[in-house]
Amino acid sequence: MDLAALHATAMRMLEPGKGFLAADESTGTIEKRFDAIGVENTEEHRRDYREFLFRDAEAMRYISAVILYTETLYQDAADGTPLVKLIEAAGAVPGIKIDEGAKPMAGFPGETLTEGLDGLPDRLAKAYRHGARFSKWRAAIPIDVAKDLPSWGAIRANAMMLARYAATCQEQGLTPIVEPEVLMDGDHDIETCERVTRWTLETVFDALYEQRVALEGMILKPNMVVSGLDCRVQASVDEVAHRSVALYKACVPAAVPGIAFLSGGMSDEEATARLNAMNRIGGLPWRLTFSYGRALQHAAQAAWAGKPENVPAAQRAFAHRARMNSLAALGQWEGALERAA
Repeated sequence: MDLAALHATAMRMLEPGKGFLAADESTGTIEKRFDAIGVENTEEHRRDYREFLFRDAEAMRYISAVILYTETLYQDAADGTPLVKLIEAAGAVPGIKIDEGAKPMAGFPGETLTEGLDGLPDRLAKAYRHGARFSKWRAAIPIDVAKDLPSWGAIRANAMMLARYAATCQEQGLTPIVEPEVLMDGDHDIETCERVTRWTLETVFDALYEQRVALEGMILKPNMVVSGLDCRVQASVDEVAHRSVALYKACVPAAVPGIAFLSGGMSDEEATARLNAMNRIGGLPWRLTFSYGRALQHAAQAAWAGKPENVPAAQRAFAHRARMNSLAALGQWEGALERAA
C-alpha cells in the first residue's frame, strides 16, 4: 500500500471549493430518472447524457471528482474519446462505484447487505488500468421505529463489508470512499436519525480499525443528520448543521482527510443550504464538501429531456448547481443567489 499516493488522491478530491459529481446511477436507477423526463433508457442516451455533463467546462470548474458506474468508466464519447479522458481533461479525478448493490439480508427482514467482495481485487485492478483512482462502496441502513430497525446484526455486517472493501481498495492503489448511508425514508424524527447515525459511524470506524484501513487514505461519504422525509416536524437548516457537525466531530477521527456528504432525498436547495451552514460553523478537523447525484443533476435532466437542442440549457442548469454547491463548500452561499439565477 502506497499511503502517500492514497492521501494525495484524497487531497486532490478535497480541493477547497470543489466537490464530487455522483454520476454512478445504476442502469435501473437512471431509468427512473429518464422515465420522469420521457427519455428511453438506452446505452446511447446514457452516454449522451453523461457526456454533456463532462463536457460542461463551466460546471466542471467546481467538480474535483466524478464517481462513475462501471458502464461509464469503460465507455467512449460519440467522437470516440474515452469518457474518462474528458473527466481528466476537465481537471477532475475519475473513480468507480465498485459494489454490486444492496441485497436482502438473510435472516434480517427489511434490511440489506451490500455485496461485491468476490473478485474485488481483479475488478479494482482493471478499473485502475482504465484510469480510476478511487472507488466507492455504499451500505444502506434503514430506519423503521415500528419494526425496531436497524438491527445491530445488519449494521455490524455492513460495517465489516465496508472495511474489507476499503482495505482491498487501498491494497490495489485506489482511495476508498466509505459510504454508510442512514436512509431518510420514514417518519422518524431527527433525534432518531442522530442516534442511528452515531451507532452506525461508531461501528464502521471500529471495523475500519480492525481491518487495518489507513484513515489518512480514505474519504467518508455519509448522510447528514436530518428528519425522516415523512416526519411531521422537519428540522431547520441550522439544527441539521449543528447536530451533524457535533456528531461527526465526536465520531470521525481527524486523520480522515475529508467528509463528502450525500444528498439522499433532499431537494437541490436544501442540500446546498445545509452544507453551507455546516461550513459556516467552522473549526472542523477535516474538509467538508458535497458528493451529490440527484441534487446536482435534477435541474439539468429536466432541461435536457433527451433533446440535443436542449443541451446548452441543461449545461447552464448543471453549472449553476455546481457553482452553488461550490460556494456552500466554502460557507459562502446565499439564498439570494438562487433567486437571482
